[in-house]
Amino acid sequence: MSEISHYSQIWHHRTPKTRLFMWMGWLSLVALFLWCWQLMNRDTIWFFVADAPRQAADIGSRMWPPRWEYLPELLIPLWDTINIATIGTIGGVLMAIPVAFLAARNTTPSPRILRPIALFIIVASRSINALIWALLLVAIIGPGLLAGMVAIALRSIGFVGKLLYEAIEEIDPLQVEAVSATGADRAQVINYGIVPQIMPAFWGISVFRWDINIRESTILGLVGAGGIGLKLQGSLNTLAWGQVSVILLLILATVVVSEWISAKMRHAII
Repeated sequence: MSEISHYSQIWHHRTPKTRLFMWMGWLSLVALFLWCWQLMNRDTIWFFVADAPRQAADIGSRMWPPRWEYLPELLIPLWDTINIATIGTIGGVLMAIPVAFLAARNTTPSPRILRPIALFIIVASRSINALIWALLLVAIIGPGLLAGMVAIALRSIGFVGKLLYEAIEEIDPLQVEAVSATGADRAQVINYGIVPQIMPAFWGISVFRWDINIRESTILGLVGAGGIGLKLQGSLNTLAWGQVSVILLLILATVVVSEWISAKMRHAII
């Protein structure tokens, strides 16, 4: 009888204590959501919210038809935007490479000192948006393309560094041991045992970051960092909605083309 009663018990995926903690967690999340919703909407003027569809339709009607004769004036700012993204990506990748090697457990020369510093650089870079970097740099070095390039580079360090040091930590250690067994020094071990393994990931990460930077660089001009965003800001300030529509369509086309190029390049590399 004891065996029959033992096998007749109903199996549960989680214990009662685990289910209780899960319910408490979900209730806490719901309570946090409601509190945040009340906090965000405390000063909301619902009259303007209700009027938003009509205002959006009004602006949309003013943006159509686009002022296509304005397009030639956007070609040079668009080229500046592409240069900001490209040069900023190259600078960010070059700075991210040593940071990644210092952050990886299997390549850092100092796990207690240099590795925490490298991880802090990665976190700091990823925590600050490119637009905020641009605001700071415009105040420090003045408005222009240089501020945008440096902002993109500083933003890219964290993204590239994090993914690259994770790729370094996931390499096959047997290849490294084989190179070390030949009597190679540390630089040769990195050059022949580690670098060949991470090159596909490195190029894929770099191209992916360039694609992201194309999108981010289009808005840096809003804070004075040059590029097509500067034209967008000027058109918005003068309520030239026909020009705004042309700029938005051009940005959309640029992002689509950069996405296509990025996908083709990653497919060819990986």
